Amino acid sequence: MYSNGDIVVGEVIGTAILILFGAGVCAAVTLHHSKARAAGWVVIAFGWGMGVLAGAYTAAPLSGGHLNPAVTLGSAVAGGTPWSKVPVYVLAQMVGAAIGAVLAWALYYAQFAANADRDKAQPTLGVFSTAPEIRKPAANLVTEVIATVGLVLPLLFFGENKGIGIGQVPGERAGVYGSGINVLLVALLVVGIGLSLGGPTGYAINPARDLGPRVVHALLPIPNKGSSDWGYAWIPVAGPLIGAVLSGLVYRAAF
Repeated sequence: MYSNGDIVVGEVIGTAILILFGAGVCAAVTLHHSKARAAGWVVIAFGWGMGVLAGAYTAAPLSGGHLNPAVTLGSAVAGGTPWSKVPVYVLAQMVGAAIGAVLAWALYYAQFAANADRDKAQPTLGVFSTAPEIRKPAANLVTEVIATVGLVLPLLFFGENKGIGIGQVPGERAGVYGSGINVLLVALLVVGIGLSLGGPTGYAINPARDLGPRVVHALLPIPNKGSSDWGYAWIPVAGPLIGAVLSGLVYRAAF
């Protein structure tokens, strides 16, 4: 079983890497004076997928590499992660997400600063957090629930392909993914979710991924940054958590 200290170190570092890559690719595609400006949605989807790959591989030996409260909650409901460890995972993921967002801002500091010099400065929240294309709270919530099931449920079953992972005996250090190759599969799964399911809301599918950077956006001295859109912020938190619980229940019913 992972110690609390290992969980904190692994999840903070892994989630920070995830958000650095994810917010970084969003900044690269959307900010002016970036060499990748207007590269498009496919680039964003692959950037986030590679963030999952880098972050999960880094964190896996220490914490299992959840990087996502929805993954942790789904694992707990399914019977893998002990409930006593859930708050430790979630707190570490939130801290890591905030750190990753700050690092992405620092990396693109000149581009954020240049945004203030333009005649029509663009809002910058999209670099950090999600927003719906059509603002319909019920539909947006359903989108996040379904997209998260599309992540967490396959992830739970990936571990069973090797007979280890989410269904392992508590105390064994195999991690939620089951094996190293499954981390690659989950990264590709995230790319697929972005391409197929991400259009309506930007596919948060991770409460820490959205809430941590949104807090950072609100606090950082970003010129002409616009609103942090707190009226929408509950949806990319509640939707993934609901999807995680449903995924865990389906897993338990299947086994």
